Amino acid sequence: MSVPYSVRIAEDSADREACFAVRKEVFVQEQGVAEDLEYDAYDAVAVHVLAVREDGVPLGTGRLLHGELAAAKTGADPSVGSLGRLAVSREARGLGVGVALVRAIEDAACARGLTAVDLHAQTHALGFYERLGYAPYGPEFPDAGIPHRAMRRAL
Repeated sequence: MSVPYSVRIAEDSADREACFAVRKEVFVQEQGVAEDLEYDAYDAVAVHVLAVREDGVPLGTGRLLHGELAAAKTGADPSVGSLGRLAVSREARGLGVGVALVRAIEDAACARGLTAVDLHAQTHALGFYERLGYAPYGPEFPDAGIPHRAMRRAL
């Protein structure tokens, strides 16, 4: 099955609300992450990307932190961005939306002069990110009660 969709930088409040709606569906409702952990101060300043179906229904989202915002997640290397909050709605999984979102975040990182992207992957998603060129490093750790590993890809 193929569903026409596009991926873009979330530019306005309606786009950001669509991003938050997908995150709420995936992280809060499906995975049981507490809402107060899901949304944070970074949301106001991050670069958000949004995948939308032709009819405007949001399918997925992710965000990029860079500069000082990303320092705590990237070992304080200012040339490394932090990909996070990648979420694809249940009905859009398997359509390539996740790959398109990761590549859009990488493009946004390149446009900002970054040389690599780090992320904290839920361990069940390691294979997905490895297929996109990310390599795990460091030990497994819990985030919101879910096991994660740090990963990095040079751009």
